Formats: sequence, C-alpha cells, structure tokens
Amino acid sequence: MAQPLRLFFSFLVLLVVTGCSPAIHTNTEAVSGFNLNNYQTFGFYEVDASGDALGANYQQPINYLQEEIARQLEARGLTRTTTDPDLLINLGIVVDEQVQTRETSILTDPPNYIGQRRYTWKAREVEVGRYKEGTVSVHLVDKDQNELVWRGTAESILESKPAKLQEQIAQGVQKLFNALPQ
Repeated sequence: MAQPLRLFFSFLVLLVVTGCSPAIHTNTEAVSGFNLNNYQTFGFYEVDASGDALGANYQQPINYLQEEIARQLEARGLTRTTTDPDLLINLGIVVDEQVQTRETSILTDPPNYIGQRRYTWKAREVEVGRYKEGTVSVHLVDKDQNELVWRGTAESILESKPAKLQEQIAQGVQKLFNALPQ
C-alpha cells in the first residue's frame, strides 16, 4: 500500500513542477536542401544591443544563449571558431514587459460606501502583476553564399531568477535544435 501512495505523490510533485514552468513555443524553417552535415565550423555574429529598455544584466543571458547554441552545434559535430567559420549565427532577442490585468466585478469588488443617490459603479481594469515575455530568433547563415539556410524562433514568459532563466534558455535552445535537419 505504501508503494502506490509513494508513486502517486511522486507523480503529483512532477505534475506541479512541470505545470509551473512556462511553456516554450518554437517555430523553425529550413531552406530546401539544407543539411547541417555540410558544415564543419560555426561562429557568431557580434551582438549589437542598444536601447533604453536594456537592463543592466542583459549580457549574461546572451552569454547563456550563445553557450547553449554552441553546445547544441558541437554535439552535432561542428566546431566553434572565430576565424572564417562555415556557418554564421545571427541572434535576435526581444524582451517586452507585459502587464497582467483583470476586470473588476460588482460581485467580487463591491462598492464600499453608497451614500449618495447618484453614485454609480463602473467596471475597470486593475493591474495584478507584471512579467517579461521574450522571443529569440536564431538564424543560421551560409558564409560562402551569404544566405539564410535555417531559422528558428522560441518564445516564452521569462523566468525572473538567473538560475531558472539559464535552465529555461537551455530547454528552449534544445527544443529549437531538436527540429534542426541533420
């Protein structure tokens, strides 16, 4: 009897842990005839980031992203180089702060005081939270032809803690590169 109960609680914990992590949505597209095995080396375009919306720690998530992409490509037999790579990687990163709201209701948010005859109550939007939503686009460019050969995008609500964000980036990049044609 203890074994089924333990199994049930293990399943429940797994369900809660996976249910709390934000979903990562991906989309990929390859040029006809693209084969990753045709390339030996890869490198990154320089990341040019600017704007008022950049946080003070924007470079660390970019480093996480580049490290994870390098890990995925090296696992597929490519070598990272800074001099004359066969395949160049262009990254596009967009992070938007979103505001979560709800509409007030006369049932859940009744008026506190009704003392005048002409008093009216109106539904309104109330802010209940803020979160960041991120999208990364990865473009693989054939250096010799200077043409895009594969593109992938991943988007999700971003984790706020750096360790969780690094884990989320790893999961997103792995999901993207699992769709990469070999």
